[in-house]
Amino acid sequence: MGGFSSERPVSLASGAPCADALERAGYRVTRVDVGPDIASVLTELKPDVCFNALHGPYGEDGTIQGVLEYLSIPYTHSGVTASALAMDKRLSKIVAKAVGIPVAESKVMNRFEFTSAHPMTPPYVVKPVNEGSSFGVVIVGEGQSHPPQVITSQEWKYGDEVMVERYIGGRELTCTVMGNVALAVTEIVPQGHTFYDYDSKYVAGGSKHVCPAEISPIVYQKIRRLSLKAHQAIGCRGVSRSDFRYDDRFSENGEVIWLEVNTQPGMTPTSLAPEMALQAGHSFEEFVSWMVEDASCRR
Repeated sequence: MGGFSSERPVSLASGAPCADALERAGYRVTRVDVGPDIASVLTELKPDVCFNALHGPYGEDGTIQGVLEYLSIPYTHSGVTASALAMDKRLSKIVAKAVGIPVAESKVMNRFEFTSAHPMTPPYVVKPVNEGSSFGVVIVGEGQSHPPQVITSQEWKYGDEVMVERYIGGRELTCTVMGNVALAVTEIVPQGHTFYDYDSKYVAGGSKHVCPAEISPIVYQKIRRLSLKAHQAIGCRGVSRSDFRYDDRFSENGEVIWLEVNTQPGMTPTSLAPEMALQAGHSFEEFVSWMVEDASCRR
């Protein structure tokens, strides 16, 4: 857990309850705050399994997975290829679209290509290609006269490659896949925020989770099918979580758009995946224990 990406605080907040729960379940647990010497640390520890609670670059983009493969240490969640693919929003959308999963129109460009003209007719969303936890996400409203200046400013710290994506109105839905079973669908309702940003995700009271989501059975099952389809198409293993936008403003079944798959869903006290697992009858201890027993190499 921990590590040195921008999502280090999230990883620490995920890792601690997972470690505690695994100890309650009877496992011998060593907490490792990942640094550049992680290979030598693991070589000395000789763990039976690595529970990967890292988030962001290095932790869920195939980097740590490659280290664990090289050391032949079984680990949780997805493998090298699926992790790298899911972390790259451009590539994962190409794969999703190829298997019939609906995605929003988008383009990838260098942030310094942002000039006085909009790269796409507003409203649209600008997001880093390789970040999670909504870091760097900027929503450009319909009436905004010029592109957001923060994208080209020195304050920007999320890489030079960004994705510009058509903004989808409506509701935020998500679904966790456990093994090859799609669990419940949850609606996320941000509280005091315009969208499901970092604070909505990780600050207590930042969002309301409605599980199961109060949507039509047709849309509910469609979300579950698409989540499992994305999990399998990208090659995920263990637990993943797919995020969607659902625009039901004009018709009941509306428009369902897949946004991304998370190969390392948050495991904090306010996280979604544990809630969906609980709704399916799995306690937190059972959920993390299942992940440990599912661990392997060559994932």
